[in-house]
Amino acid sequence: MNDWLRDIFQDRPGWMNALLIFSGFMAFIYMPWDIFWKPVAEDKEVWFGILFSGWAAKVMAFPHWFVYGAAVYGFRRRRPWMRTWGAAYSAQVAFGMFVWTVVSVGGLVGLIGGILAASPFALVAWGFWKSEDHFAGGVASLAERYGEWGLVTGASSGIGAEFARALARQGVSLVLTARREERLRGLADELEKQFNVATRTVAVDLGSSDGPERLADAVRDLEIGILVNNAGVGYAGRLDKQETERLQSLVAVNCSAPLVLTSRLVPGMVERGRGAVIFTGSAAGHQPIPFHAVYAATKAFDLFLGEALFVELRGKGIDVLVLEPGPVQTEFQDAADEISHGGEPAAEVVRVALDSLGGPPSVVPGWFNWLRANFAQRIGTRPLTAYIARGFMEPRTPPDMR
Repeated sequence: MNDWLRDIFQDRPGWMNALLIFSGFMAFIYMPWDIFWKPVAEDKEVWFGILFSGWAAKVMAFPHWFVYGAAVYGFRRRRPWMRTWGAAYSAQVAFGMFVWTVVSVGGLVGLIGGILAASPFALVAWGFWKSEDHFAGGVASLAERYGEWGLVTGASSGIGAEFARALARQGVSLVLTARREERLRGLADELEKQFNVATRTVAVDLGSSDGPERLADAVRDLEIGILVNNAGVGYAGRLDKQETERLQSLVAVNCSAPLVLTSRLVPGMVERGRGAVIFTGSAAGHQPIPFHAVYAATKAFDLFLGEALFVELRGKGIDVLVLEPGPVQTEFQDAADEISHGGEPAAEVVRVALDSLGGPPSVVPGWFNWLRANFAQRIGTRPLTAYIARGFMEPRTPPDMR
């Protein structure tokens, strides 16, 4: 418990932690009571120095509830918008306190009292405005934070290729690996010319028994500071209609390969006192998914492994993140024999991942994907969750594989 609390409150100024605690109290205790239990006749809300009472106060309490909920999220995840938003909200409170005191007291005493009442909130607004580095996550590039070299598996297309471009953009030299040598070489040439970074390509099948070990041996001479365990495959269909060998390869690529690579490369990161490991999981890892049963199980493995390592390595200078996207615009759906159904741009998914690195242990890009991954299992039973998932997946599975 102590370590968990320390993780929440570390690296944040005391006044921000105080506001975080206050916002949490308001969002989860006071505002629900104020809105749903407090008698209407007693309800009062103030915005910009204007007092609302009765039902008008009930209505105006909802934006207050949203404000405090957003504050908890913004503080906890250090979102860049929190700096501007916090300064603006604190400034309007300062303005409201000034106006309220001047109007209610009047005269010189009211003016002086208004200034005194507004001053603490004005200072908070100023503090927000001066805290750009805190909410921007610092100015250091990924290369400066974690080291010169990164390794991206499954780099020949989709999310892996976008991870490579995003890392190279921040000065990280890259080992690119996948099965398709020609595509890797083309991406390497692009990165070298556009971003002036060094590259190395390693064509390897991570589904083979010795593939992960051969890849680890191929980068033994490099100090890998960022490991992106992105390679992954799917296989849509009912289990009794699927090929056993293909299922075994799926488990090897999605589970064994990231485990072996992480086990081989993390000791060097720990020795250097810095590094990052990213697992490309899936929102599917949150629940059982009929017609994608084995794939969902492998992504649950990645999720639990990554979140456990997040805690194990937290004090060693190593940041761990599990990226859990929903459908993405990549080759994955075709390769998994799914019926195509669109998805988010891969570049946007990668942006969310790198913005979150160093923060939470896992992230689901997109609010709808988050709801889909979490709502059913938190509200319903596990069988209900599986049936709901079947309804989502069955139309995306070829009829002959259902």
